[in-house]
Amino acid sequence: MPKPASRLVVISLRNGLIAGLLGFAFLLALYYMGKHPFLFPVYFDFRIILFAVFMVMGLKELRDDHQQGELSFGQGMISNLLFTTIFAMIAAIMIWLFCVIEPRFLSNYIETAMSQMNAIAPEVIEQLGKDEFGRNLSALPATKGKDLALDYFVKSFIISFFISIIISVILRRQPKTT
Repeated sequence: MPKPASRLVVISLRNGLIAGLLGFAFLLALYYMGKHPFLFPVYFDFRIILFAVFMVMGLKELRDDHQQGELSFGQGMISNLLFTTIFAMIAAIMIWLFCVIEPRFLSNYIETAMSQMNAIAPEVIEQLGKDEFGRNLSALPATKGKDLALDYFVKSFIISFFISIIISVILRRQPKTT
């Protein structure tokens, strides 16, 4: 019988791989439906639902099938960190490769992002800071595929962190003391 720590790793890696491939498929689907996936606000990001589903499934499997109904908060956080690391690596590598294979993905992002930034009201630009806004706008054409991949990688961890805490707290179960 495998040790609980090895089951935690195996379940997290398996789910991270599956979710990474599925997440990339969602990105492609959005792109080919005419909605560039990098231009959605973070609160509409499909990763929120994808992470929640896979994290709950993984922790429930670990807790109920391999640890006799026990799961600590730390185990939940470690499992979710491993899951997110694999997810983010798979998705980021595939995004970078897709930018190489399909250069239109990157150029479409740059064009659309520039047009959205140019449509921002002057009052909002004042609040954001004219200099910072100008720097961001002028740097946008130099964006590379690796920049999109790194952005996706980092944001995956930011989104995952809050979801991991909530799910690890909800699903934890300590051994019963008698």
